[in-house]
This record gives sequence, structure tokens and C-alpha cells, in this order.
Amino acid sequence: MFLSVSPSVDSAAVAEEFGAVDCLVTGATGLLGNNVARLLLNRGYSVRALVRPHSRLGNRALEGLDLQLVPAVLADERSIQQAVNGAACVVHSAAIVQLGRRHLAEMRRVNVDGTRLVAQAARRAGARLIHVSSVDAIGLRPDGAPADEETAVGGLLECPYVITKREAEAAVLEEVSRGLDAVIVNPVYMLGPWDWKPSSGRMLLEVGSGWGTFAPPGSNDFVDVRDVANGILTAMQRGQTGRRYILGGHALSYLEAWKMFARVAGRMQPLGNALPAFVQAAGWLGDVASLFRMEEFSINSMAAGMSLLSHNFDCTRAQSELGYTYRALETTVYDAWHWFLDHGYARPMRTRPLLAR
Repeated sequence: MFLSVSPSVDSAAVAEEFGAVDCLVTGATGLLGNNVARLLLNRGYSVRALVRPHSRLGNRALEGLDLQLVPAVLADERSIQQAVNGAACVVHSAAIVQLGRRHLAEMRRVNVDGTRLVAQAARRAGARLIHVSSVDAIGLRPDGAPADEETAVGGLLECPYVITKREAEAAVLEEVSRGLDAVIVNPVYMLGPWDWKPSSGRMLLEVGSGWGTFAPPGSNDFVDVRDVANGILTAMQRGQTGRRYILGGHALSYLEAWKMFARVAGRMQPLGNALPAFVQAAGWLGDVASLFRMEEFSINSMAAGMSLLSHNFDCTRAQSELGYTYRALETTVYDAWHWFLDHGYARPMRTRPLLAR
């Protein structure tokens, strides 16, 4: 609809297995990928979704959607190529998202090697690639001013997620140098509906469940996932090859954001900021506790350290070149919270009935 497969590509090879489609979405069960798939379908595009084999979450997250499901893992080059063949565009949003010290090798296999295979497959198939990176692949400015797409690396903790998102961008740009038509988007902290896992919505769930007494002293940039999905659609249509676009939103301290979360959920407002030393101590305790289990606790020293930083980003480039816009954050929080309520992830606050007189 918006792109055509390069005529230099063998049409028989392009149509192998799955036929032609407007867009392939990887990570279609995740918060962003699910919203992208739904937006494309609502706009009349045909969609192919790459899902992990035997994914129970995939059955639920994609139920009722008129799209083509393709089971594949990012380590399987042949399956990836077959899934990409025939797609005019590929939105690659699949990644392991985790702030911690562990799993660097696993995250490299998925976030870096998997991205490289998708980029190579898109180049061979003549498809445009929209690579979903993160603002964590961009540095923070030492003066606290908003960072943009050209800000030098630095200021963030060098955890496996930050490292692998940066390396994944390098893998995409390497394929661009070989002829791939690719655009990179760097979303900030996303909230919104269709967060099946849930992922970044866990912060809202925790505060909305009454666990937000003291907020970490840092700040972040918050945006509606549906606005990021719209930004990806316009990047597909008119983003410049090899160019980064920050898809940003509202810069708020965690305390400001948590007060909004609590207000929407009907909970008591946070009392203030936690002391940095307390946040760091909680992170180290999480590290120690993680030694006795397979999975790392979400509260760990890396996550705690990141929550002390001021994440502030400038999305002027996306606004001027893509026409990118974002809605009021309170609308986003309201919609996200009520989606969690409607789908059984959260419970509404009980109100005490008035006594009869």
C-alpha cells in the first residue's frame, strides 16, 4: 500500500511460503508490537506477525486479529528469511527488555544477532526496515539538557540492555551501508493499552496497587504507546534511510508521574522521594536475592541506578520530519489503567458503602 518490493528481487523467491504482505511485525505480542499491528490493520494494511512457537501469550494477544501468524525464533536464519520474503516493510520490535546485570549473552543473541538476521533478510528481500531501538541507545547530556539523536554515548549505566540496544543499531547501520533501506526509531518510556505481558506498565500497576509510597528521585520521559505506533507508521512512509528518530513525550520526575498514577487509580498519593541511598540499598538487596533464583529480580542495582538518573530527550526531529505528536499523559494513564482493570491485571479500589441512617 505504501511501499513496493524492489523489482530487482526474484518475485518467486519473494513469494516463497507466505506470499505478499504490506508489513511484517516482529514482537507482535509485546506492548509496542501489538499496538503497531492493531494500528496497521485499522488503517487497512495487511499484516504478518512473527511469534515465538508455542507462545501462549501470542494466542491471547493476537486473538481475533485478521493477520497472518508466522512462528519463528530470531536465531533461525531460514525462518526469518521466509517470514520477511514478500513483505514490503518490516517493523522489528522484538527484543529482550530487562534492566539488570545478568543475561548479556542471551540478550546479545536476541537483541543483536536476531536484529542482524532480520536486517540481512530485509536487505535481501528488498523490504524497508523500521528498527525499534530505544533512547537507552543514546547518551544522556551531562548538563541535564534534553538529549537528541546526535548526543554522544554516555551517562547511562552500562547494563546488558543498554549495551545490546546500542550494538543492535550498529548492526542495522552496517546493513544500511550494504544497501538496506532502514530507519531507526528510539521510543522513550511507553504506557498504554494492550500491555499483555505486562512490560513497562508494571510501574503503573505497582503504584496503582498501593506500592508507590516513595518514588525514586530520578525522572523519565513518558509517552503513549499509540503515539509511538503512529510515529512508526509515519517513519515507514517518510523516514530518511539510516536516520534516527526519538519518539518522545512528557518529561516528568518519577514523583510527578507516580502522583498521576495514584490519582487515576484512586490510591493515596506518594509521600515524597526515597533517599538515593535507600534506592541503591534496595537494588543491592535485589542482587543478593537474585543469586538464589534463575531469574533476576526487577529490583536490582542496575534498575535502581537507572531510576536515579534524569532521562530527558528531545523529539524535535521526529516532530519536524515525521509530523510526530503525542497526547496528554493523563489520558494515556487513564486508558492504560482501565485496560488493566478490564483485563484482570488490576482491581478497582473498593469504596466503603454509606451506612443507612
